[in-house]
Amino acid sequence: MSAEQLAELSDLFVVAAVVLYFLAMVGFAIELAFGRSRPDRAAAVERSEAKQPVAVGAGGADTAPPVDGPVDDTVATPQTKEPSGGGLRAGKVALALAWVGWAANFAAIATRGLAVDRWPWGNMYEFVVAICFAAVTAFLGTQLRYNVRFLGAFVMITAALGLGMAVKFFYTAAGPVVPALDSYWIAIHVTAAIIASGLFTLAGVAGVLYLVRGDGMSRLPSRADLERVAHRAIVFSFPLWTFAVIAGALWADRAWGRYWGWDPKEVWSFITWVAYAAYLHAKVTAGWRGRAATIVQLVAFACLMFNLIGVNIFISGLHSYADV
Repeated sequence: MSAEQLAELSDLFVVAAVVLYFLAMVGFAIELAFGRSRPDRAAAVERSEAKQPVAVGAGGADTAPPVDGPVDDTVATPQTKEPSGGGLRAGKVALALAWVGWAANFAAIATRGLAVDRWPWGNMYEFVVAICFAAVTAFLGTQLRYNVRFLGAFVMITAALGLGMAVKFFYTAAGPVVPALDSYWIAIHVTAAIIASGLFTLAGVAGVLYLVRGDGMSRLPSRADLERVAHRAIVFSFPLWTFAVIAGALWADRAWGRYWGWDPKEVWSFITWVAYAAYLHAKVTAGWRGRAATIVQLVAFACLMFNLIGVNIFISGLHSYADV
């Protein structure tokens, strides 16, 4: 196939991924909205233990568990629920659609790379397509080990909207990149940033759900479970983002003869790093959890989004290669 045909095929795969992600979102939403729910076994055991009498007096005081940091009563009793019946079937179909959409997203990236004969994240359009793929990969990879289908509807709509925005506002015809990006460092620095951004997006979705969870969204797991998913994603992605920042400095030295030049992209990458470092530091040293910790991680996620999109569009600098 010619480069033009591969580029057209890549565009079709992107459209297919949008449709499949949207359909998967509908299926996951049906699972949340109409699936009959039953408490999972772990939650039932914990509630049973909570009913046991507690000794009072001197002995009871010694056996009380210590309080680590601020207490948030919203995370005291897990309320994870597992759908059954029609909702469970809808969730399984949605999960299958999500995997097919993931394959279409991957095919779009692969055919784009073949069409341009380079790593396919040299402009804003390619970068957003890759981040959507990374976010869905983070969700599906987590699902392989833990049951996190409750995040499916929200991750799928995020990916579908992201791809839709990429096509509508960021689309760039397949072609060569600016000389500064024509380097093997793009495979090192940008790949690490994309993977970390996908995991941060998963954590951001869980954080938003933590804040909005209430009686109207009671089919979601407990806030404790949502916070746990977000924390694990950030713990895994933070070292990757750290590596991406360091690799970017090394690439800058090779391309422009200096490691750091206060370019807007460099500054906001560092601000994002500091924000996520503050979240992890607060969790470890101060024992922050619950709403306070979630707000900190969402502030960090907002910094990430501005760094990935806002800087490229609204602020000029050496990294102004969005082509929009």
